[in-house]
Amino acid sequence: MAHLRSRRRLALAVPVVLSLTASLGFLPSVASAAPAAGTVARAADGPNLAYVVNTRTDHRTIESVRREIAHNGGTVVASYERIGVIVVHSANPDFGARMRAVRGVDSAGATRTAPLSAAGTTDEGAAQVLSRAEQARLAASAAAGEEPLEADQWDLRAIGADRAARINPGSRNVTVGVIDTGVDDTHPDIAPNFSASQSANCVSGKADTTYGAWRPADADHYHGTHVAGEIAAARNGIGVAGVAPGVKVASITVAQPDATSLFYPESVVCAFVFAADHGIEVTNNSYYVDPWLYNCMDDPDQRAIVDAVNRAQLYAQRKGTLNVASAGNSNDDLDADAIVDDSSPDDSTAHTRTVDPHECFDVPTQLPGVVTVSAVGVKGTKSYYSSYGRGVVDVAGPGGDKYQIPDTPSKNGRILSTMPNNQYGFLQGTSMASPHVAAVAALLKSAHPHATPAALQALLKAQAANPGCPTEPYDGDGDGVVDATCAGGKRVNGFYGFGVVNALRAVK
Repeated sequence: MAHLRSRRRLALAVPVVLSLTASLGFLPSVASAAPAAGTVARAADGPNLAYVVNTRTDHRTIESVRREIAHNGGTVVASYERIGVIVVHSANPDFGARMRAVRGVDSAGATRTAPLSAAGTTDEGAAQVLSRAEQARLAASAAAGEEPLEADQWDLRAIGADRAARINPGSRNVTVGVIDTGVDDTHPDIAPNFSASQSANCVSGKADTTYGAWRPADADHYHGTHVAGEIAAARNGIGVAGVAPGVKVASITVAQPDATSLFYPESVVCAFVFAADHGIEVTNNSYYVDPWLYNCMDDPDQRAIVDAVNRAQLYAQRKGTLNVASAGNSNDDLDADAIVDDSSPDDSTAHTRTVDPHECFDVPTQLPGVVTVSAVGVKGTKSYYSSYGRGVVDVAGPGGDKYQIPDTPSKNGRILSTMPNNQYGFLQGTSMASPHVAAVAALLKSAHPHATPAALQALLKAQAANPGCPTEPYDGDGDGVVDATCAGGKRVNGFYGFGVVNALRAVK
């Protein structure tokens, strides 16, 4: 089970090895007493919102809470009794407040600020799709033994993944679950390694395992397909290669199918539970849970979001799943005294607020036991957009940087990977760094099949190479302005955690 840091990282005083309900001990119950007998719920005259209601896990409490949900105008969408999380829809504007007063309820709140309708991914900038002509040009110049487009994959060489594949490409007994916008499993670089039996659509908060439900809603939902290719694109003489081309990859879709592609908490709760119950060894989480970039514990709705998602990801850890997540693209210092958040909520009207990242959490990356990943470019230095923080970032991985230019055919500092409809494209972001780390974790799991999530995290840190804090003031975009300050030493620091992961070291 995962360790806790010296810095307060959400549940400082609570060992993760405790039971799920105890592990949320940092969330003192706001329950008082059940509503008085005969109380009539207020009419459903508000917007129809989604809620999470977090309870004790005994069956009697859950059944009592379910009755109160119905009494207060709620409809249960999914009930995850093992972790005490109930997903509810309600148009009662008082639903959250009334449920927080119910005996046995630890926290309850709305998961969105906009009504249910019939982007929280951490990529930076628009995708650059390779044309067929560009693919053909690259393929014509491919070296012997390389995939056709591998010359543009500087990231593989940066972490020794090209050489690692010749030693150990990863085990078919290891699956990385891509919790994301969906994966196009018909792509020829993904199809050989795709696990349909471990895939689902969790958008509603309840897993739909109908065949193909895990696929992206349309070609604009390309994010998950790009991530999947980075992890496990097959070495099959087609297109690109993944960091761990021998492991399996699964898709757990959590993004709204509309243009927002928002990742709501109930969808993510469903995803972590599904991954845990279907034997997925590693999950990749290249997003933050919408609608709040930072969830503050003094707000009852945001508190309930943290509670619900944390219960789900801790459940996954207890079942043997290592969760890896991107640190974010705001160039925020996650160990600062204060951060300005002007993007939340992102599903309605955002307002500017100043938050303390020790009390307001980026979910899931700041949850206990989750591997937090920052991004580097081809020069091995922090990407200009990557968030960071001493005691927060665990390791770093190649995420791309348009200001760090590689000596490759396309001279493109972003990450090349798979896109829907048999295409390929460049993206950059901590979204791209996280799957590199998840793939290295999968290689470590392949070599050490009995390793626990805590042991895998320790191995990730042990094989990483730390460049140390820069000796000169950090100016990521080269505009002459200092953009960030690195705290720490050569062994561990705020920019890279314990260092940049290395696939070759992992398999050796």
